[in-house]
Amino acid sequence: MIEHSSIEQLKNVVDIVDVIGNYIELKKAGANYKALCPFHDEDTPSFVVSPQKQIFHCFGCGAGGDAIKFVMEYEKLSYPEAVEKLARMYNFTLRYTKSKGQGENLFKALESINTLYKKKLHECQEALEYLKSRGVSNASIEKFELGYAPSSQEQIAWLKQHFIPLPGAVEAGILAQDGERLYARMHERITFPIYSHTGKLIAFGGRTITDHPAKYLNTPDTKLFHKSRVLYGYHLAKSQIYAKKELILCEGYLDVVMLHQAGFSNAVATLGTALTPMHLPLLSRGEPRVIVAYDGDKAGIQAALKAAKLLSAREFEGGVVLFEEGLDPADMVKNKQTQKLQKLLTQPKPFVEFILETIVRSYDITDPRAKQKALDEGVEYLRTLPPILQEEYRHFLAALLEILPSKIRLEPKSKKEQEPLEIKDTKELSIIKTMLLYPHTIDTIADIVTPEHFRFHAREFQAALEGREDPALRALLLDEDILPIDPRALKEELLVFLIKYFQQKIHDLVKADMDFKKKSFLIRKYKENILRLKRGELVLE
Repeated sequence: MIEHSSIEQLKNVVDIVDVIGNYIELKKAGANYKALCPFHDEDTPSFVVSPQKQIFHCFGCGAGGDAIKFVMEYEKLSYPEAVEKLARMYNFTLRYTKSKGQGENLFKALESINTLYKKKLHECQEALEYLKSRGVSNASIEKFELGYAPSSQEQIAWLKQHFIPLPGAVEAGILAQDGERLYARMHERITFPIYSHTGKLIAFGGRTITDHPAKYLNTPDTKLFHKSRVLYGYHLAKSQIYAKKELILCEGYLDVVMLHQAGFSNAVATLGTALTPMHLPLLSRGEPRVIVAYDGDKAGIQAALKAAKLLSAREFEGGVVLFEEGLDPADMVKNKQTQKLQKLLTQPKPFVEFILETIVRSYDITDPRAKQKALDEGVEYLRTLPPILQEEYRHFLAALLEILPSKIRLEPKSKKEQEPLEIKDTKELSIIKTMLLYPHTIDTIADIVTPEHFRFHAREFQAALEGREDPALRALLLDEDILPIDPRALKEELLVFLIKYFQQKIHDLVKADMDFKKKSFLIRKYKENILRLKRGELVLE
């Protein structure tokens, strides 16, 4: 953690006019400065910056705060990230508490092994030949710090030689342990260092150059690294993403490397996983339009379809580019097809059109029953969009299906479908949001509570358990009034949740019309459960 006194000292150094002026154009207005607000659309400036009070305030949307708050809101950063960003801007050295030092040990282990990997790449002719065959230049090797992971023995010896504790290397995901045996997770692989969006080395990806069945491998999730929240290359691409207001989303490491090599420096990639809701906060920084650039094979189309549904439902602008004929962006750059690539990336298929066309193509619409299924699936998707877009694309879907627009009914089938979160139970939703934001807690939660324990949100809980896409879950992720549970206090919170569940069961039983003996037995049972839960015992009904 950053010391509070250090943050206060930074605030005394920072000038809010200087900071905000780096992001938007400010004009002098008496003792203050004014601008068009960057946080909402307006024609008349209502955004005011006070150099005397060192605060900003928008009289249109109500946004306001100090320089740290502005950087947080504009760049979509957490509080510590914004503080560190400002410290770098002013060349200010922050002080950290001891907990920061523990994290620094993991960073030190990763940086040390990365030094070895980079050194070994230039000693492995086979790895260099592979990169050369893919068209990777020496400049790209240096820019992306590509390396080569040697044998486990050599890596362990290097860590010992540089005084890196081996348990720390295990915790950082460099080494793994099988009983008494320690071994390197990456060996005989070309390595791709993975950095956080703030520029910290947090993990590695590896590409085998042997016949290993796993062509690509990532560091497992660690305290520093959660692959569903990280985009490869973002730390190098973010300045261009902010400048161009555009982001190219690829499938693989080499796609990113080669796109940057060809001048498309706003390219990033997911880490061997499909795009998930947890990627979206990072994708939304700077509010860029997103170009999904995936392979045109069956797997690529399905991945693009899932990504496009997720992005369109969250109202991202952009579209999809699919690479046909077995090529990918890396191949096109290698084959000097940069102009063709440029044309493809500047003419993406808009998300909604791509989704509806893909849905309709998956059915034989010459068969009336298949046509009805295509209609049902298309309408189900359209209902996830804002009302204006629903109406606009009703005619597009009708044209694809060769039916009259009047045949497409967009009204929900039931009030329940229209307002799935009309009744909000904060505690139930907090548990579900914890599962969405901290996937490692799902097993713990599933061991203690079941859908039957949820009075209002059992459907959403089940969807989160199964990892299904659900509009209600997307809405929950955006609901700032619902806070997740701290994973460290999760078990205690779940026990309290179960106590309230059984108290409600007793309340319902008192009013229930049932056999007196059965009612008395159940009330005694539930009271006993409550006593056990209060003692910290786990009760499974």
